[in-house]
Amino acid sequence: MAPLGAAKPHCHRQRRPPLAHGRRGVARGAGMSPPNGQGRPLIVRLCNWVGEAVLSLPTLTMLEQQGYELHLIGKRWAQSLFAGHGWAVHVRPARRGDAIRQLKTLRHELSQRDPGFARRPNYLLFTSSFSSALEGRLAGLRPAGYDRDSRGLLLAHRVPYIAGLHAADDYWRIGTHFARVAEARPGALGLQPSAEQSAQARALLAANGLASADFVILCPFSGAADTTGKKLWPPFPNLAQRLQAQGLQVVLCPGPGEEAQARTQYPGAVMLEGVDLGTYAALTRLARCTVSNDTGPGHLAAAAGARLVSVLGPDAADMWLAQGEHVTLLRPAAGWPSLEDALTAVHNQVRT
Repeated sequence: MAPLGAAKPHCHRQRRPPLAHGRRGVARGAGMSPPNGQGRPLIVRLCNWVGEAVLSLPTLTMLEQQGYELHLIGKRWAQSLFAGHGWAVHVRPARRGDAIRQLKTLRHELSQRDPGFARRPNYLLFTSSFSSALEGRLAGLRPAGYDRDSRGLLLAHRVPYIAGLHAADDYWRIGTHFARVAEARPGALGLQPSAEQSAQARALLAANGLASADFVILCPFSGAADTTGKKLWPPFPNLAQRLQAQGLQVVLCPGPGEEAQARTQYPGAVMLEGVDLGTYAALTRLARCTVSNDTGPGHLAAAAGARLVSVLGPDAADMWLAQGEHVTLLRPAAGWPSLEDALTAVHNQVRT
């Protein structure tokens, strides 16, 4: 499974950009749609963690609605994550030289289809690093994104940075400033597993005797970014025991390297190993509830519209709180949520 930690290093008064290249106020020539009637191609560099990619969903959807044909550059897991949305996802090579060559190839292909592609900002960066903007310039692209990390001269469209926004609002600011859209971000993130992934989720449940069972998904791990374990809620094994004693089946979907710990600490739980992200999202929709640390699976469940209890510790940052209609945040003023508070929250979710 992909790295599922919540994004850490984040890879606003809105000012009108000088170049009109969105659907509203389109300049003739530079922003015209391709002659074949398809959307205007736009390459988008995703961030490197599942939670970050999930929180960018409203912005990606808005860009598609504004007439852009999206070509996403990201980790391999992004193909599964966005399979239900129909966007082209190109796996970014690990070596920088190969990544630049990939961008050059894509620039050539899209320029042939759309003569206006090379004349407008065409590489939208959700990342904030200098290197990501430099890669785009070296590939002959015209990057757009936050004006930070001393990369302003590399950007064809600069978005003024404002600190303190939720990560979902960060991406929304980048996208709406770029597309010249003045509207509020929707509350629902709108993750849609594909039909195949939804069928796979149902098949997994049937194969493990859970087709008609009430089950709760636990996400007790915190991903590779949490090197100190500061996001690990200590009572997770006790929560599993209490839920099982009350007649609820417990399901875990451990990622690579988490399997042995999952089997040792959660005896009696159903282990679904090697589940791709889209199928994982579909499973959370079928569960009575998902309980997660501040990590990728929590964002995945919330984005899919599933019921989520998010257990947050003293180091939880406001910008990474899970977003969704059916999300319960357990975040006491000090320390961790108690086991009893978590049980109450799960029971409230299960009854809805």
